[in-house]
Amino acid sequence: MREGRIWKALSGFYYVYLDFNFNPDADGRSGEAIPSITCRARGKFRKDGITPLVGDRVVIRELKDGTGYIESILPRKNDFVRPAAANLDQLVIIASGAAPKTDVYLIDRMLSVAALKSCEAVLILNKYDLDPANELYHIYLNSPIRVLRASAVTGEGIPELKELLKGKFSAFTGNTGVGKSSLLNALDPGLRIQTGEISAALGRGRHTTRHIEIYRLNLSGHGGLDGAADIMDTPGFSSFDTAELNLALKKNLPETFPEFAPYLGKCKFTGCAHIKEAGCAVLNAVRGGKIQPSRHMSYIRLYEELKPLKEWDVKNARNL
Repeated sequence: MREGRIWKALSGFYYVYLDFNFNPDADGRSGEAIPSITCRARGKFRKDGITPLVGDRVVIRELKDGTGYIESILPRKNDFVRPAAANLDQLVIIASGAAPKTDVYLIDRMLSVAALKSCEAVLILNKYDLDPANELYHIYLNSPIRVLRASAVTGEGIPELKELLKGKFSAFTGNTGVGKSSLLNALDPGLRIQTGEISAALGRGRHTTRHIEIYRLNLSGHGGLDGAADIMDTPGFSSFDTAELNLALKKNLPETFPEFAPYLGKCKFTGCAHIKEAGCAVLNAVRGGKIQPSRHMSYIRLYEELKPLKEWDVKNARNL
């Protein structure tokens, strides 16, 4: 039995790397596939409704032919439905003010899910050379959420992004066509990840990433692990998966909006929903310009989406 980490998942196969100190400069060109053992998952995982995820630390049994089986999954510090990943240090949300323009509500949903999972989140506004995304930028500029404008074409923001990524396991996520793969290539040209074009008719990007894989990037420009970052590129999407909108998020929704933190517990009435109640400290902060109105609007939309979810519905679903 040996321990490893799942670096790629594709068509029911899991590629498990056993050496966590892999050095892309010493052991292979940056961007090359990391040497791994191809594994299947034991049938017990399917029976128990468990799916191994990229980023999982696993125990594998090696076979004589050089392949293996995943025997067990070690405890996770977090896991996500979209991106389908585990043990993330950081969720890097890529958005754009240019086509395809990102909906602020989509961003806020992802931010709330990241906060619920105790995962850091960074918002990158890509395609700065085409549109500075001023509206999106100013929504988050004075919030606790880190926001950065960047361009994979001109290099704007790339040095700052490198510093945010070093030494962490991050996932790039965002709607199709915002330039996730282009940013990865700008961070480390050795990757040469395929990028897509924007459909002028639909204003949407073509799906270029069809599976989930971790890349180890060399961000320092010289050898050694001090400048390395493990980054997952994920398939783009047109809407955020509703499986992430669960009972845990409903119970903790106000806490997933960091701007609300100074005002929680200071409302006039206990159990305030922060929607339209009299004496609500959060609403007063919105009116006073301390919280961006669009962020509060996203909170209300999420609140209404989660409102129908009842605990007994969840328990019944688990028993089906």
